[in-house]
Amino acid sequence: MQLKIMPKKKCLSAGRVPLILFLCQMISALEVPLDLVQPPTITQQSPKDYIIDPRENIVIQCEAKGKPPPSFSWTRNGTHFDIDKDPLVTMKPGSGTLIINIMSEGKAETYEGVYQCTARNERGAAISNNIVIRPSRSPLWTKEKLEPMILRNGQPLVLPCRPPIGLPPPIIFWMDNSFQRLPQSERVSQGLNGDLYFSNVLPEDTREDYICYARFNHTQTIQQKQPISVKVISVDELNDTIAANLSDTEFYGAKSSRERPPTFLTPEGNASNKEELRGNVLSLECIAEGLPTPIIYWIKEDGILPINRTFYRNFKKTLQIIHVSEADSGNYQCIAKNALGAIHHTISVTVKAAPYWIMAPQNLVLSPGEDGTLICRANGNPKPRISWLTNGVPIEIAPDDPSRKIDGDTIIFSNVQERSSAVYQCNASNEYGYLLANAFVNVLAEPPRILTSANTLYQVIANRPALLDCAFFGSPLPTIEWFKGAKGSALHEDIYVLHENGTLEIPVAQKDSTGTYTCVARNKLGMAKNEVHLEIKDPTRIIKQPEYAIVQRGSTVSFECKVKHDQTLVPTVMWLKDNGELPSDERFTFEKEQLVVADVSDDDGGTYTCVANTTLDSVSASAVLSVVDVPNPPFDLELTNQLDKSVQLSWTPGNDNNSPITKFIIEYEDAMHQAGLWHYQAEVSGTQTTAQLKLSPYVNYSFRVMAVNGIGRSLPSQASEQYLTKAAEPDTNPTAVEGLGSEPDNLVITWKPLNGFESNGPGLQYKVSWRQKDGDDEWTSVFVANVSKYIVSGTPTFVPYLIKVQALNDAGFAPEPAVVMGHSGEDLPMVAPGNVRVNVVNSTLAEVHWDPVPLKSIRGHLQGYRIYYWKAQNSSKRNRRHIEKKILTFQGSKTHGMLPGLEPFSHYTLNVRVVNGKGEGPASPDKVFNTPEGVPSAPSSLKIVNPTLDSLTLEWDPPSHPNGILTEYTLKYQPINSTHELGPLVDLKIPANKTRWTLKNLNVSTRYKFYFYAQTSAGSGSQITEEAVTTVDEGKMVNPRISNLTATAAETYANLSWEYEGPEHVNFYVEYGVAGTMASRQVDIATQGWFIGLMCAVALLILILLIVCFIRRNKGGKYPVKEKEDAHADPEIQPMKEDDGTFGEYSDAEDHKPLKKGSRTPSDRTVKKEDSDDSLVDYGEGVNGQFNEDGSFIGQYSGKKEKEPAEGNESSEAPSPVNAMNSFV
Repeated sequence: MQLKIMPKKKCLSAGRVPLILFLCQMISALEVPLDLVQPPTITQQSPKDYIIDPRENIVIQCEAKGKPPPSFSWTRNGTHFDIDKDPLVTMKPGSGTLIINIMSEGKAETYEGVYQCTARNERGAAISNNIVIRPSRSPLWTKEKLEPMILRNGQPLVLPCRPPIGLPPPIIFWMDNSFQRLPQSERVSQGLNGDLYFSNVLPEDTREDYICYARFNHTQTIQQKQPISVKVISVDELNDTIAANLSDTEFYGAKSSRERPPTFLTPEGNASNKEELRGNVLSLECIAEGLPTPIIYWIKEDGILPINRTFYRNFKKTLQIIHVSEADSGNYQCIAKNALGAIHHTISVTVKAAPYWIMAPQNLVLSPGEDGTLICRANGNPKPRISWLTNGVPIEIAPDDPSRKIDGDTIIFSNVQERSSAVYQCNASNEYGYLLANAFVNVLAEPPRILTSANTLYQVIANRPALLDCAFFGSPLPTIEWFKGAKGSALHEDIYVLHENGTLEIPVAQKDSTGTYTCVARNKLGMAKNEVHLEIKDPTRIIKQPEYAIVQRGSTVSFECKVKHDQTLVPTVMWLKDNGELPSDERFTFEKEQLVVADVSDDDGGTYTCVANTTLDSVSASAVLSVVDVPNPPFDLELTNQLDKSVQLSWTPGNDNNSPITKFIIEYEDAMHQAGLWHYQAEVSGTQTTAQLKLSPYVNYSFRVMAVNGIGRSLPSQASEQYLTKAAEPDTNPTAVEGLGSEPDNLVITWKPLNGFESNGPGLQYKVSWRQKDGDDEWTSVFVANVSKYIVSGTPTFVPYLIKVQALNDAGFAPEPAVVMGHSGEDLPMVAPGNVRVNVVNSTLAEVHWDPVPLKSIRGHLQGYRIYYWKAQNSSKRNRRHIEKKILTFQGSKTHGMLPGLEPFSHYTLNVRVVNGKGEGPASPDKVFNTPEGVPSAPSSLKIVNPTLDSLTLEWDPPSHPNGILTEYTLKYQPINSTHELGPLVDLKIPANKTRWTLKNLNVSTRYKFYFYAQTSAGSGSQITEEAVTTVDEGKMVNPRISNLTATAAETYANLSWEYEGPEHVNFYVEYGVAGTMASRQVDIATQGWFIGLMCAVALLILILLIVCFIRRNKGGKYPVKEKEDAHADPEIQPMKEDDGTFGEYSDAEDHKPLKKGSRTPSDRTVKKEDSDDSLVDYGEGVNGQFNEDGSFIGQYSGKKEKEPAEGNESSEAPSPVNAMNSFV
């Protein structure tokens, strides 16, 4: 089924009927192939208003096409321009473009005028626009004498520019002698006419080089006006000399410098008119003067300003509307306003329009006998006039053509013939301009031809429109039909769209749209066809898009972009930043499907776009990178409202670096008292830029501000200007006032002085006052310099005083100070505690009671009571060391205390003394008491000697600390088998006077463990343990022998049994093998005679060595038991603390306890227990430890006992031969 091109507005029935579209001849002009006869067409021409550079050759363009090629001619100022008569003028070959050579000779002004080009061939003539040639001009300023301008502060000023009239008009700007642009603001700005307007002048406007510059872009020249001198003075500067030499008329203007409401400098009056052409930029300007500087506002009466086309320039003094249209006509009002009033000006805007096309005439190709029309419609304000020309001649005087009829803006053609071919010009003009359009009528009889290349391949992305071209030509205009596939399958209207130019559109191309399509063009003169091919590709997609990122300055960020595409297409991936190229920086790198930005800076923030391109499509995805950091420091700190005790600080926030500022921290420096040291002053919300600060007197303040955001704190701002506050009397008095005596007859008054910040003024002093608390004396006062101590001499001992210290400076006194109580100096107590009683609680603890001393006898602050106590020494010890005394101090007014850590069964002496801040009072009479018996310490040593087959002899030393009278010893022992299992425990009591004991009837070659401890009437002491082994009966040793070996075999195993005679604790080894292989296994080195002989010799040598060791052992060697002792503790006996049964002895720091006799380890390997080195001093802190009344530690000791070193060498010797034998067995 076929698809034909039909007129757009014609409707056919739906369904599967063919869609036939006929193109009307009036729709659009077809492009006539250049190999066919056709009238000329202008293709290129110079602009209507052509301003040339007089320093270069003049080139006036005119290009045209046609068949046969057209010839060209020119008119100048309405008459024929004969270029052959002017040697400076040439025409470009094959073109109508004129080249006027004025660089060698001639002047540009000679060739000013209106030029028009005509292109002509046998089918007609086309003409160009009227081209107005004018050379550019950049004239100099006229010389003028500019008088200096002298103004009062606050007056308005207008500096005129009035540039020379140039072509085109120059661009105006103001600069100084250094070619620096003059700063402009709401107060100072340049008007549209180039003048420089001052709403009010300030002293800083004084300068001698206000220069107006005019830049002529066409000639690239700049002209400058003479400098203007301006001097601004204040009224106070007008002294008598100036008043005598200057009259009022010499001042610019006569207005006062006082504040005044606004008035307009431009435009003048209350209303003005403005006319603008359609499509141009409408610029409205209002500049006002006043003090303070007025602000300008704009409104449109009875309407609103167009949002997308309205812009404010020059600090809102200029309103601009782009692409202005007739709808923008109306009244616009500018309002100037300041604190003293407002004024307004109304500008009535009228928008006119040069002619513009509604429908320009189009080329018309007709076949003989056809009909057609040329339409020329234009609009403008005022309405343009339409006129027609044919071949460049007004149609009214052109040769008559019976096939045409003129109807206003339309020419109607009917039954045209070949002679009807011509070029028609339509001219639409009004007072603001004209439009000229060429359109030809070409009468041809041509069969169809298809201009699109054959077998063109189109590749389209799936689900997008596919456009298959079929450019054609023919006269009459052909109809177009499309077919799909080799069999010519029909194309239906529900899937396809046929365009008037022959293009077939598939609105949504799918995979099944792939194939070959045929375009067929037909008219009455013939038919033409063409095949094109369509391929559908998968779309390119970004399946992993970059994501929004917030990073801190200096870190690294990456954006991912993963692309999926058609396998037959090769994509290219590129990254853009803010729609532009990435910076050329090595910090930007590509890693697989990622963009990585290292060391991120502020400039890296923006939108990053991943663009994936193929030859057919392009997709993109973007993500925003926000670079955050601590804020930039605030700046422009300013102090205002400066009062005695407050000031207002204002500042300008720095860049927040994409993280909103949450607060500002204000710090101050006191340059007078603490230069270089900054202190916290206040903090305010991040939305504030001012703060009212409270100040102290007589401080030279500087302030700085820091901004804080979510990332952190900014660097400090630059310091503000300094502000010195006035002096005032101190607000506060010294603190920490105390009165304490250093001697019995003085009172030392101390205080914490005020710092420089608190002094509030120069001449800081202190008024120190005192009197006795309980007397009627008047206050005694002295004035001292800026110190922190005063000593009052000649006071009674330890008397309460009332004290006060008041600050003062040159401005006055501080408020009345608070009164504090102190005491004069202390002296040693005079009385000792009486009625001292001792109650012995147990063998290591005693309770002491005493009566307090009278308060008056203490002569100072009661610190507590101190007990000295010591143990009576025997005569031998007393000769070798002086008595070691211990001290316990009980704080406050306590009258009893506990003495812990006493040694049992000992004789003690104590006394009590009272303590104040000066020291101790006299001691009470000595009090004697005895402690009861306690449990003894472990025996000092235990050794096993003379082991035999069935006996062991034990020797020991008594406990070093019996803590009473020993009543007996207890010995417990039990055997240990080879697996370290313990046998039955035997308990044996031994008299206290024994130091040796022999155990008989023990097992042969058996290890025993012994537990040994002493007893007093108070109980059992700590135990000492040891191990020993009875010897082996060598006469009973036999060689091992195996007999009666039997074997019972099963399918997968065998049972073996045998009889054994020989020593115990042996290992058995079974050798077996497969039948027939045993013979080879018997040939083993262990079965060789020489090897057996060697082994026997070695065994004999070892046996002789063991016998020698055994004999030496019996002569003095002992078996060390210490290592075994720890491994086999008696589970039934709970060991006591391994010390000497006491809480330790104490001595002065220089008193050393001598080594105890016999402490060195004997040569017979006796193991001796070391004395305990525990002491109560180890549990306290020197003389500061304390016990409570129940006996817990509250006292303090005079010194820490030195621990006695353990002497001797405990390195072990070789094991006994018994052990060696056991190991061998």
